[in-house]
Amino acid sequence: MNASSSAPARSILESLLGDSAALAVLTDRKPTVTQQTQAAHDALYSASHPLPPALLHTLAAVVATQQGSSALLGWHLAHVDDRGLFDDLVSGATPAEPLLAALMSYVDTVSVSPALATAEDQHALASAGADPDLVVLIGQLVPFESYLIRLVAGLAALDASTAAAAAPVTADAPGIAAAPGTAAEVPTPLPDLDRAPHSRGRTGDRSALTATGRSRPTSFTREFLDWEPWLPAPAEDELTEEQIESFASKATTRSVYFRLIARTPGVTLARSTLDNAVFTSKEGLEKGERELAAAVSSKVNDCVYCASVHARKAVQRTHRDEDVDRMLAVELDRDADWVAADVTALAAGQDDRWTVLIETAARLAALVPEFVAEDADRLRRIGLTDLEMVDHIASTAFFGWANRLMLTLGEPYWPETEATA
Repeated sequence: MNASSSAPARSILESLLGDSAALAVLTDRKPTVTQQTQAAHDALYSASHPLPPALLHTLAAVVATQQGSSALLGWHLAHVDDRGLFDDLVSGATPAEPLLAALMSYVDTVSVSPALATAEDQHALASAGADPDLVVLIGQLVPFESYLIRLVAGLAALDASTAAAAAPVTADAPGIAAAPGTAAEVPTPLPDLDRAPHSRGRTGDRSALTATGRSRPTSFTREFLDWEPWLPAPAEDELTEEQIESFASKATTRSVYFRLIARTPGVTLARSTLDNAVFTSKEGLEKGERELAAAVSSKVNDCVYCASVHARKAVQRTHRDEDVDRMLAVELDRDADWVAADVTALAAGQDDRWTVLIETAARLAALVPEFVAEDADRLRRIGLTDLEMVDHIASTAFFGWANRLMLTLGEPYWPETEATA
């Protein structure tokens, strides 16, 4: 056996980031995060699913294009069978096959405009032949890619910041695009994107009632909320042992949300373990500030439910209720796809440290992540260590996943209100 055949396979993060100092910090100090990122990737692309892996990679390549990640685009295009299908999709063509057309419309909404998702989207998917297992599969794939795009972007920016500090700018080298070895030498160029999400132009104003007639929150809050799905979750007595195990570290079988996403048990197990590793590990960024990053992402993505949970946790840990409420109260200007125009407005009125934390989290959470080396520099200047910066990045990135699941599979409601439908 030669040396190359015996070498261990590179992980997805190693493949995307190369010899990355930031990834080394994450792998050394928070190994569960890198391990479970890989486990989620494998559960999506290596396990048996209703759609073949090459088609899943094609859909993921569209997401990478929509969210501006040349690194992820190159990775997924290397795994597609039909490059022509990808080219057609980014050009705005509607697939002839009704199921693929419906799935692609759903991908657009989950990726670009998750807060504009409605129960009617689920009816359209069902009418096209998508069963709940398939819907949850796509509902996990796009959010996972959204997490991965932000994790890679954040770590690459941290590497670029480190490299810039070690190699001052000269006349012959006016800037550093990426630290040596941290990304592909020739990035895959992003193609022109002519897809228009079918949700474009919907209003993001919140109805006072859910699809079943329960009372729905119409603004951001730190109060306790409940959540109802738009498609059926398995009943408690229908769950398999594998499904129960997939979320046992997060919730009991009474949680309809976890019962629903347990339709993809391998992905959900990795996600549950990753969630705990990011937010409950002892060392690193102060836990209240990790929760703040989650709440900021939830504001950027307009997820009232997630914001309620994590703003509440941020206050519990930091005791800065007025500062958290000030951030929650900011109204962001949004375009026809409900994408926020100036995400840094969320930091208005905060002290120096929280201004930097909120602005950098918001820039990473943006549809096309805006987090660059200068953002890492700002985090260093307020005293964050490399480990704390990695925590800040991972906490924000994870909610690119969490927000999109919550927003596109169901909606929040006030507890103790009865369904009428």
